[in-house]
Amino acid sequence: MPVVAAAIVDAEDRLLLQRRPEGKRHAGLWEFPGGKVEPQEIPASALVREIEEELGILLDPAALEPACFAENAAGGGEAAIVILLYIARSWEGDPHAREGGEWGWFHFEEAASLPKPPLDVALLEKLRPFAQ
Repeated sequence: MPVVAAAIVDAEDRLLLQRRPEGKRHAGLWEFPGGKVEPQEIPASALVREIEEELGILLDPAALEPACFAENAAGGGEAAIVILLYIARSWEGDPHAREGGEWGWFHFEEAASLPKPPLDVALLEKLRPFAQ
């Protein structure tokens, strides 16, 4: 299952992360915002749609920087997932949780210390070179 996520970076080099809502897999853990790529959608367009739905901000697909990916195998009744991570350094609007979740800005080391799903841990580690 293809999934897209954004490493949204502000002028202070902080990352925007959101907490998974109760009742969902990995509830209470922090993650990069994003979501599933729908059939017939290209990843960058899916990310723009997901970020607008979740955080109420508008990303420019042409300004997204592909950064890295993380994947896991299918198993235990779960589908295989590939998360494509893009870096977004500009956007329109002020972030707010449109789906009622918690979010925040974190410096890289703060983000590294937060509890996260395994694939988000892998993505953050792959982002380390970009956080210099």
